[in-house]
Amino acid sequence: MNVDERDRRDRTGGGQRAPRSGGRTAAQRATRAEASTPDRTGRPGQTRGAREFPTQGSAALRPVERPARRETEPATPRLRVAPPPPISVPRAPFAALIVALVVGGVLGILLVNTKINENAFRLEKLHEQQAKLDLDQQQLEKQIAEAEAPGNLAANARKLGLVESDEPAYIRLPDGRVIGVPQPAAGSSAQGTGG
Repeated sequence: MNVDERDRRDRTGGGQRAPRSGGRTAAQRATRAEASTPDRTGRPGQTRGAREFPTQGSAALRPVERPARRETEPATPRLRVAPPPPISVPRAPFAALIVALVVGGVLGILLVNTKINENAFRLEKLHEQQAKLDLDQQQLEKQIAEAEAPGNLAANARKLGLVESDEPAYIRLPDGRVIGVPQPAAGSSAQGTGG
């Protein structure tokens, strides 16, 4: 070891090499932390485990540790959001509202059921009336079919005094021309003979 190296080691602090980044050595950091940390009396110089980090080089990226709070210092109260005051809702009106809703619902259901039953009875009566009218319609249609029969038509016409003609004449409606010669029917009417 030559003299220059010894001088450099003594200057940097007990055999440590000077860092290449230009920052402080560990010994320099420790002495600076001791000097900057205040003791209980408020004077700097006591070590309390706090460390100061370099502000240059690659070590500058480490976070800064804050010194621990002293026990004699009064703790500042932490501010918190106060909870909202409790809302007291009176129970009697709420219970009355629930009872009124339940009673109203039950009465509404009863009313709807009554209307449904009433309409069911009315519907049954209407079905019976429709069945009776359908039967009457069938009987009337049967009577019409019997009356339209050719034999019944001729018999009813004779009862009314009508006689059958031999050759009828026709009137053409567009121009009013009469086709054929109209002649009165020959024969005796049933009404005239009956008196």
